[in-house]
Amino acid sequence: MKTILVLGATGGIGGAVTRVMLNRGWQVRAMVRDPTRAASGWGHSVMPHWVQGDAMQRDDVVNAASEAVAILHGVNPPGYRAWETTVLPMMDNTIAAARSVGGARIVLPGTIYNYDATTTPVIDETTPQNPTSRKGKIRKALERRLADGASDCPSLIVRAGDYFGAGARQSWFAQALAKAPLKQITYPGRTGIGHAWAYLPDLAETIAQLLELPPGAMATAERVQFCGFWDADGTHMITALRRMMGRPNLPVRHFPWWLMRLLSPFGGFPREVIEVKPYWHYPVRLDNSRLIRLLGTEPHTALDQAVRDAVGWPRTSTS
Repeated sequence: MKTILVLGATGGIGGAVTRVMLNRGWQVRAMVRDPTRAASGWGHSVMPHWVQGDAMQRDDVVNAASEAVAILHGVNPPGYRAWETTVLPMMDNTIAAARSVGGARIVLPGTIYNYDATTTPVIDETTPQNPTSRKGKIRKALERRLADGASDCPSLIVRAGDYFGAGARQSWFAQALAKAPLKQITYPGRTGIGHAWAYLPDLAETIAQLLELPPGAMATAERVQFCGFWDADGTHMITALRRMMGRPNLPVRHFPWWLMRLLSPFGGFPREVIEVKPYWHYPVRLDNSRLIRLLGTEPHTALDQAVRDAVGWPRTSTS
């Protein structure tokens, strides 16, 4: 039985990967600050082995990595704040932990922040990274850390668009498009502009299949793009939500970017969110050719079913 250490198991991608790996027979060690609270809120019959620890404490991560052949680095600063002082140190701790067990493969859920949205309509593993935002520059440095250490610490970056699915509580989908109670849809993009979405169970299944490939199938510093659901004109996700609700005329309002820009000099949420505005106003599609070469196909759930699962509605509402 192989062991994977999951950092961020109570988050969206960390939780999705934990569930998939448990279902596939892996032993999962999930490092969290409060194991009792994590266990009480897990909500699934099969649990990981909860380990107390803080991703900012190197000894905690090293100790939690015992016997692991893979480490999912699914942690982010709380509220996506303090990136400058937390993101790179957490990755350094993960790299140290991977080396301590002889070179566990580090899996990083990648973002599109590493790229300039205004000049990069398509991303593959060869696309140059020319970030313009603060977040993007930190993410580029994060990936450089992995590339530099690939000789004794293999890595796998699976880049995807915006998450949606059960557990993705801090996502654009949960906080804007489908915010409960769902009386209107708040859409951050523009009509006619494409947007990439990643359904968490499909993304987690992709990561699991990649980790189970035969030795040597992946590069030591492997980079793949997860295509997910490409909403070519920015209307399909809205239409799917309307179908799920049984309300074809469910109102749609625009996200108040003007207010975020006005408040951004004061810091906090507006400053953080204004950095990702270009990724809603310019199309950035993910080319999954390398992923298809490795797996043959990309796991894919039909959009309507994925949306229903994400919102928690087992059937279409008629109200």
